[in-house]
Amino acid sequence: MDLVTIDDIRAAADRIRPHVVRTPLLAAPWGGREPALWLKPESLQPIGAFKVRGAFNAIGALVEEAGAGIDTGRATGIDTAVVAYSSGNHAQAVAYAAATFGLPAHIVMPEETPAVKVAATRGHGARVVLCGAGRREEVAAQVLEQTGGVLIAPFDDPLVIAGQGTVGLEIAADLPGVATVLVPVSGGGLASGIGVAIRALCPRARIVGVEPELAADTAAGLAVGHRVDWPIEDRNRTIADGLRSQPSALTFAHLQRVVDEMITVSEDEIRAAVRELAERAHLVAEPSGAVALAGFRQGTTPPGPTVAVVSGGNIEPALFREIMAG
Repeated sequence: MDLVTIDDIRAAADRIRPHVVRTPLLAAPWGGREPALWLKPESLQPIGAFKVRGAFNAIGALVEEAGAGIDTGRATGIDTAVVAYSSGNHAQAVAYAAATFGLPAHIVMPEETPAVKVAATRGHGARVVLCGAGRREEVAAQVLEQTGGVLIAPFDDPLVIAGQGTVGLEIAADLPGVATVLVPVSGGGLASGIGVAIRALCPRARIVGVEPELAADTAAGLAVGHRVDWPIEDRNRTIADGLRSQPSALTFAHLQRVVDEMITVSEDEIRAAVRELAERAHLVAEPSGAVALAGFRQGTTPPGPTVAVVSGGNIEPALFREIMAG
């Protein structure tokens, strides 16, 4: 299959530049040990997560392909609806990007999705369709048939992967001597895109994927050389609700090429990382967004400048209070 290239990621960067935040690298000098740690806070994006990058690249390309003009940031001459399925952050990203271009959006979300993410998706004007656990793709196919829309997949799409890869472009530009990049892994789009960019621009750097122990299907799959299936009931046990998906054939092929190592972290380690980000970095991170720091705190990262990607900050207030209370 055709894999995403550094040229695809550079094209994505040009396409999404007016719509996303170029997040900084924040030094994390506390902790008293080497290697030096830097945080990439994608929680600062307009919808609170990195997913906005892939959504704007895919929807922007759709608008371009339709030959639609763009007037004051909104598409003109195109009435295509977009459809997505997501546990939360991709849903918000597609809803936000669709609203920016004036396109209708229909988003399928599992019933167990945190209410804060459902409300935010509706707040961007999208129609939300709730479904049972493990039925997102099935229900999305029904919505596609009903609406005649275009599917914006959460990770199984080269345009989405390329959009997420712009995180890697920025890391390479801001810290060309980076030795290790720690990235949360779920469906694998973020790690795939970042991995392609870092491999091209910082070839000596290590790409380390981080998963919850309760949803470590990627670590298991990479260990045996093929995708493995974990039941949704097992994956739903983790507090990291954004990391309950499994890689597609496309993202797994990328991960096999770009990921050097997988780390798995416990639920207690994830909670501790959420607290650390709030108390020391003054960043609100959802559990899924904190796993890279949790992986770093295991102390196995090799010497050299290290970046932990804080992938999102959309957390239920009640859960955040519970975690901060210890």
